[in-house]
Amino acid sequence: MDIDVRFERYIEDHKLFTKEDKLLVAVSGGKDSMLLLTLLAQYGVSVEAAHCNFELRGEESDGDEGLVRTYCDQLGVPLHIRRFDTISYANSHKISIQMAARELRYDWFEMLRQEVGCDYIAVAQHKNDHVETVLLNLSRGTGLLGLQGILPKRDNVLRPLLFLTAAEVLSVVESLDVPYRDDSSNFSNKYARNKIRLDIIPQFEQLNPDFVSIMEDNIVRFQDAQGVLSLLVAQKRDELFVQIGEQQWEISKEAIKAQGISLLYYVFEPYGFSRSVLDDMLRALDAESGRVFLSEAYELLVDRRILRLRRKENSDELSELSGGEARVEWGDYIFTARCSADISVDRNPDIALLDYDKLIFPLTVRSWQEGDVFQPLGMTGTKKVSDFFIQKKINLFDKKNIPIVVNGNGELLWIATYQLDDRYKITENTQKVLKLVCNIR
Repeated sequence: MDIDVRFERYIEDHKLFTKEDKLLVAVSGGKDSMLLLTLLAQYGVSVEAAHCNFELRGEESDGDEGLVRTYCDQLGVPLHIRRFDTISYANSHKISIQMAARELRYDWFEMLRQEVGCDYIAVAQHKNDHVETVLLNLSRGTGLLGLQGILPKRDNVLRPLLFLTAAEVLSVVESLDVPYRDDSSNFSNKYARNKIRLDIIPQFEQLNPDFVSIMEDNIVRFQDAQGVLSLLVAQKRDELFVQIGEQQWEISKEAIKAQGISLLYYVFEPYGFSRSVLDDMLRALDAESGRVFLSEAYELLVDRRILRLRRKENSDELSELSGGEARVEWGDYIFTARCSADISVDRNPDIALLDYDKLIFPLTVRSWQEGDVFQPLGMTGTKKVSDFFIQKKINLFDKKNIPIVVNGNGELLWIATYQLDDRYKITENTQKVLKLVCNIR
């Protein structure tokens, strides 16, 4: 089948783009990207080219840039070139040269895409790259998700050559007389991907010459299996998780006990919990409540009858009331303050009436901290705030979200909406009252 027909069919089958779109094409000067630029120009879609000179191979890098510039001029394609100090970037970020080059080029591609008004970024990975990615992920201990290979379309990045093998790319390039340059670093097996390409895949091809095509079929099965698994896991997650707020869920402990660790790993996978953490969580279900298990972005609380999952919040947030007439925000709460000579009692739990002359400004609104104590209204001694929360059956997650108003001398004034400190209540001797109102946004 003619290459133009196969190319067009692949684009249409995977709904990669339309002729009304504008593409930014990543062009290195190698055979893959030069072929992609050629086919896109023949296809009739509007394109601009982007070339990265990573300044890693001296005159060879400059030669690649020169070839790309000449060919883009020949095709009438606008070209953008960016030079990078790749080694300095890698050293400063403590990453490999390959990872540095990847980060630099994709960050620039996306910035340039937006700048020149392109809809997508087109890169020239082919079927062999697809297989290499799976083998590389497999060698690193990936799960099923890592066996999906390279997707034809992901976010703003397109890969229109995934239907071609490396051998087919070379054949088409030669038949169309497309100029290209080989990157000498591609022939060194000191890099993991190159080692797979140069050493490992040829060994498999000795066992079966159609290894790449067979692997492509396997990858399709992996993708199908992942799709089915994702659907079933999503249904199980919807069954187990009861959303109680933005980025907050409740989960029945009894329901969790009925699930195996393998299923739970997939259910909790979007929240970043490792298998070992989930194992520890399961062992803690029948122990004393209050334990918290953490991932990078989420926290999971084992409460009395339920688990509570939520996105981590900044519990160190502080807000200050700088005077007698003020308004501040803290978390989901808004505090307003005003002064008055009225010493009438107001039993609204959202209002604190404080003896103004005992206050030291600025007052601070913050969350509970370990060791906090106060003198509850009507008592003569102090009490730990943590004990107060336990008495009120307030769990660890909720108590971190309860605002506490603190005097300038460090003493607690008010556990907002719950309890006033007796030392700062208004009395018959009070001359001036600070009325502090707490409202939820």
